[in-house]
Amino acid sequence: MGIHYDYKSTKGNKLMEKQAKREKKLAEKKAKRLAKEGPKNQENKTPALDPNKPISLDFLTNPNKE
Repeated sequence: MGIHYDYKSTKGNKLMEKQAKREKKLAEKKAKRLAKEGPKNQENKTPALDPNKPISLDFLTNPNKE
């Protein structure tokens, strides 16, 4: 007489707990992946060329680019 009456009343709570657990797990995975990839992505950024500025020979051959 116990389990049949208890199932429907606790079903919503169990589903919410499962979803919260799933979201927590995904958030941890995402944080771990971002921690791994974070510094690598920031190092590879190069400044883009300004399309309004003409490219000169001095700009191309200057080793001390700004």
